Amino acid sequence: MTTTRFCLVRHGETDWNAESRLQGYTDIPLNARGLAQAAQMAKALQKAHFQFDVLYTSDLQRAKQTAQAIERLYAVSATSHSLLRERHLGVLQGLTTSEAPLLEPELWQAHLSRDIHQELRGGESILQFANRIKTALKEIQEKYTGKTILIVSHGGALEMMYRMASNQALDAQRVITVPNASLNWISCDGPNWKVDNWADTSHLDGLALDNLDL
Repeated sequence: MTTTRFCLVRHGETDWNAESRLQGYTDIPLNARGLAQAAQMAKALQKAHFQFDVLYTSDLQRAKQTAQAIERLYAVSATSHSLLRERHLGVLQGLTTSEAPLLEPELWQAHLSRDIHQELRGGESILQFANRIKTALKEIQEKYTGKTILIVSHGGALEMMYRMASNQALDAQRVITVPNASLNWISCDGPNWKVDNWADTSHLDGLALDNLDL
């Protein structure tokens, strides 16, 4: 079989991450710490002599700005892909994790319980989100079978990729973290996917925030 390898990068920190505010589709830029994290991540890849065949990024600016750090060091151009966006969180977008249970208690509870069919009034259900991410990942894998692919995306999207690679149920509680600017590795050998390494932040100066957009 031919192995296709993926290095998955979560975007750097944003002000909304620091405020524990749910982002989803909201197009928030990196803050100063996030820009520094992106640069540290790209330098770590270069220092490790990491080579890849293609670079993809979500089309939201926090991911694109993170990918730009890689573009500058490697002198490559990223392909922007809208299917790699974070989950659309409907009316929960813009609320902090303290505000959401007060302003939208029923939806917040559905969110926490991982009701895979709940669309959060105007957003995506977990099932819809998972299918979108699976479509994107398989499309890229089929186009670049046997290659090494670098993807810059979002915490929720990467967590879905983890579930796909580890065959974890969509309604199961999360078992991993997805820190800002972390490096995460999965691979595909024919029909078989696996997680090779996860949540590496050894290249970052200080702690990185976990993902809230589940």
